[in-house]
Amino acid sequence: MLMETPDETLALAAASGDRSAFAQLLARHYDRVFGLCWRLTGSRADAEDLTQDICAALPGKLHSFRAEARFSTWLYRVAVNAAHDRRRRAATHARAALGWGEWEVNRQAAMAEAEDAQDWLVAAMTRLPPELRDTVALTLGEDLTQAEAAAILGLSEGTIAWRMAEVKKHLRKQAAEEARI
Repeated sequence: MLMETPDETLALAAASGDRSAFAQLLARHYDRVFGLCWRLTGSRADAEDLTQDICAALPGKLHSFRAEARFSTWLYRVAVNAAHDRRRRAATHARAALGWGEWEVNRQAAMAEAEDAQDWLVAAMTRLPPELRDTVALTLGEDLTQAEAAAILGLSEGTIAWRMAEVKKHLRKQAAEEARI
């Protein structure tokens, strides 16, 4: 019976405390949220952590779901917001870490080397500005239309189209620079 229940109905039931409805929502959407998180962070480990954080916070957030949009659209917005929050915290931690001496310099160098070892596309995606990475993760990674991505990000469809054009410029530039090396 729960397998045929629409997501929106399950979300409203889960917000009211229905554990089986919540479990069904997680079963349906966990892999999609994880995939989006991976594309937003560029790291499997970060994606796993972010996905778990989202799942842990989801019962409290379900009270804000109003069923005005599809549940998946709302859930993507929750994931994008969580990724933004994580980036802000990481930037704050990085600023605080500056000046911690040789140990921090070595740690940051090791992290940079590990990032360089990733395949070209993942590396290229992580060098994109966050707003472009978010757009690509939704439109190409999650195979959403530009209209759907625009709704999730709270932007116009034209802005999404512009961002995708900017992504192409960034990727072409990166490929050309690497070809010269």
